[in-house]
Amino acid sequence: MAASVGWLGAASRYFLKGFLKSPAITRSVVGSARYRSTQAVSEVVLNVPETKVTTLENGLRVASEDSGLSTCTVGLWIDAGSRYENERNNGTAHFLEHMAFKGTKKRSQLDLELEIENMGAHLNAYTSREQTVYYAKAFSKDLPRAVEILADIIQNSTLGEAEIERERGVILREMQEVETNLQEVVFDYLHATAYQNTALGRTILGPAENIKTINRGDLVEYITTHYKGPRIVLAAAGGVSHNELIDLAKYHFGKLPARYKGEAPALPLCSFTGSEVRVRDDKMPLAHIAIAVEAVGWSHPDTIPLMVANTLIGNWDRSFGGGVNLSSKLAQMACQGNLCHSFQSFNTCYTDTGLWGLYMVCEPSTVQEMMHFTQLEWMSLCTSLTESEVARAKNLLKTNMLLHLDGSTPICEDIGRQMLCYSRRIPLHELEARIDAIDANTIKEVCTKYIYNKAPAIAAVGPIEHLPDYNRIRSGMNWLRP
Repeated sequence: MAASVGWLGAASRYFLKGFLKSPAITRSVVGSARYRSTQAVSEVVLNVPETKVTTLENGLRVASEDSGLSTCTVGLWIDAGSRYENERNNGTAHFLEHMAFKGTKKRSQLDLELEIENMGAHLNAYTSREQTVYYAKAFSKDLPRAVEILADIIQNSTLGEAEIERERGVILREMQEVETNLQEVVFDYLHATAYQNTALGRTILGPAENIKTINRGDLVEYITTHYKGPRIVLAAAGGVSHNELIDLAKYHFGKLPARYKGEAPALPLCSFTGSEVRVRDDKMPLAHIAIAVEAVGWSHPDTIPLMVANTLIGNWDRSFGGGVNLSSKLAQMACQGNLCHSFQSFNTCYTDTGLWGLYMVCEPSTVQEMMHFTQLEWMSLCTSLTESEVARAKNLLKTNMLLHLDGSTPICEDIGRQMLCYSRRIPLHELEARIDAIDANTIKEVCTKYIYNKAPAIAAVGPIEHLPDYNRIRSGMNWLRP
């Protein structure tokens, strides 16, 4: 969930982007055109600024990419989110994100807001299940002030009792807003059933009773437990000097503790359970359904094949043009048969697990048919893919990834996330080579491993009378077309 001062940036709770974006090689019938396009990509790779990484003595990592812009984005990516909470303090990480902008020992909330506005800067934050992020976008000349403000809000927040009480109401209202977003609701249900009785099964905001009881002690304990040097990345992109950033990091973050008084908090084990949750409400006009199988974590070698498979399924909405001419077979069927209002395939990765599946919005009468064709397409990934389909999906994946890196803010986010997920930033040429190495047999093998004969997790909300029972859906995962 996101909180901000100044401009409200969009921050998705389900960060489905995960890898460095890479240019696509244009395929051409003419050999010389293919050569020119390949040569152009090589030049692009050579011209991409280097991502420089330095580790301070306390373990904090400094990573930056200098593209010479007049603006920059700098932020703190912290390896701590709702996954590190328990039932009692669930919601603390998100609550702390809200408190970050409510005043420090040297700046009141008003002072902080005025300083950010007068700089023409934007200050923002968001919390996910595994990460907490604070970042600022400003003129490159204001990089030192931006870093100092970030250091101030995470190290010197006053966490005043009056501000805490005020934020309770803000977060409770935010919870009400989230509950009107049915996609958010369904994905929370999906996590709750897929990761039953584990940290990933709990919501990021936490239950209302926790929000009403979280106190200053809980917030301080969370900071002292998790905000350690080795778990923090100071990332920057745009017009930034890496050497200057190192000096700023040493000055402002050099005193962050590097060690724990006891043992470091272990990553909570979160096992996947094939199961379902159904919330039937016949007064709703449309059914909202998510179905997913257990996938893999960020660094697993099967992640990229699953991303290509995710691209093969694709997404569709009634407002799209193209209809039967779309590349996704499921989109063609959805359009021809009027099976749904929209669907989107997703691949949500965490450190050691993930969810690969489809979210759909359907009329009550088409739910059963849409589920059938979804599973039909999933089985086709295991059996009947062609090389041309895979080649098209690989190019689309690389193009979409590259388009997401438009500006210093998404580049900075990409650096910070990758440093936490992989402890490095994957170079363009490496990611492109890994995607290009995938062929139809790779997709078939990987999808058979994770989709075929697996027990899925299902979350459904709305008029779902015609949704097949779980055993029937489960049986749809264990047949293959000849």
